[in-house]
Amino acid sequence: MGQSTDFNIDLRQMVIAIETAVSLVGMNDTNHGKRVGYIASQIGREIGFSDSDIQYVFELGLLHDCGVSTEQMHSSLVNHFDWDDAYIHCNIGYRLLKSFEPLAKFSKPILYHHTPWPELSKEDISAHDAMMANLIFISDRIDILAASHYETDILLAREGVVRSIKDYSEAYFSPELVSAFEKIERSEAFWIALENRHITRYTWDMGRLSSNYSLTLEQIKQLSLIMSYIVDQKSPFTAQHSVRVADLAKYIATIFGLSDSQCKKIEIAGLLHDLGKLHTPDNVLEKPGPLNNTERSIMDQHSYETYEILRHIEGLGEIALWAAYHHEGIEGAGYPFHPSERDLSIEARIVAVADVFQALVQDRPYRKGMDIEKVTNILIGFVESGKLDKDIVNLVVENSAKCFDIAKGDDPVHNQEYLNLFSDM
Repeated sequence: MGQSTDFNIDLRQMVIAIETAVSLVGMNDTNHGKRVGYIASQIGREIGFSDSDIQYVFELGLLHDCGVSTEQMHSSLVNHFDWDDAYIHCNIGYRLLKSFEPLAKFSKPILYHHTPWPELSKEDISAHDAMMANLIFISDRIDILAASHYETDILLAREGVVRSIKDYSEAYFSPELVSAFEKIERSEAFWIALENRHITRYTWDMGRLSSNYSLTLEQIKQLSLIMSYIVDQKSPFTAQHSVRVADLAKYIATIFGLSDSQCKKIEIAGLLHDLGKLHTPDNVLEKPGPLNNTERSIMDQHSYETYEILRHIEGLGEIALWAAYHHEGIEGAGYPFHPSERDLSIEARIVAVADVFQALVQDRPYRKGMDIEKVTNILIGFVESGKLDKDIVNLVVENSAKCFDIAKGDDPVHNQEYLNLFSDM
C-alpha cells in the first residue's frame, strides 16, 4: 500500500455511511434513514426551503437515529407511535454529535426529534432547529406508518397514512408541515420514490454531490470514534471492543515501524472494523454458548457488511479493506473474501491480530476473558494454522504485557481520548 499522507474525504459520504450502518439495526428494513431524509427534503421543498436547508434536512434525516444500536430499541420505535423511552436514543444521538464540529449543527434537532410540536416552545431550542426537529419527527412517523406497504400496496395504503398524520396535527406536528405533506403526497411519484431500489439510488446521487466540506485525518478519526461507540453499544459484551482494537492495532503498527500516517489510518480501520455487526441479531451476539452452524453463517457476514458500508466513501478505499479483512487468514483461512497472501496487506494483518487479541482478553457471554499466557498460546496456534501473520504475532508476544494492558483498557494514554469524548454517555 502507498504511504501517501493525502486524505480528502467528503463529509456527506461519511454521513451516508453512518446512516447505512445505523439502518442495519432494522435487520429487514435497512433504508429508514434514507427515506426520512427524502420525505423531509420534499416537505421542506414544498414549504420553500433554500437549497442549503433542503440538503441540511436530508442529512439530518440520515443521522436522526444515530443513537440506535439494538434491535430492541429499533423495534420499540417502530411499533409505538409515541414510545415513552424514545428520548433515550435522542439523548445518545445528541451527545454523540454535539462535540464534533462538522456535525454539531444536527445535535439539537436530533435531541428533540421526538418532542411534540407544542412542547418545543418550552425547550432551549431555536425556531430554526425546532422546525427541523419537528420536520424529522413527522417524516419519521410517515415512514413508520408506510413501511409495511412499500413494494406492495403503498398507493392504496397512503390514504390511511395521511389520515393518521392529520389526526396527530397540532398535538404532535406543526400544522404547516402537515399541510405541506398533504400537498406533496398527492403525487404517486412521492410514494414510489420511497421503495428500496429508488431510495438507494436517490441517496447515491445525493452522495455524489459534494458537501464542500472535506474532513481531515483527525476529524475522520473522531468520527470513527463516534461510529465505534454506536456499534459497541450493540451488546454489553462488546463495550469498547472497537476502540481497544484500534488502540492495539496502532501500537502494533508503531512498534512494527510503519509511518505515522499509516499508523493513524490503521487506528481508524480498527475503529471501523465491526460496523457490520450492527446487522447481526442481538440474540446471536449475546448467545451464552457456541454458535450453531446457522448462527455462525450469520455472524460470518459482518465483515462483508463493514466493507459495503465503507467502500463507497471516496478516498477511504484502503482503510475499508483493512477493516473488512480482519477475519482473513494468511493461507486462505478465515472469511469472507479469502484474498491471496499477496493481497493481504501488512496493515490488514495487524488489524486481524489486534482483533483476535482483544476479543480473547475481553469477557464474552460464553466465557471470561483470558490471561496473557493463554492468549499468546492461542495466537501462536493461529500462526501454525495459517490464520495470523507470524512476524506480527512474534512482535505481539515479545510485547505481550503492554498489548494486554491496551487490550484490557488499562493503558490510560490510549483510552483517554475515548473517555473524554463519551464521559457523559
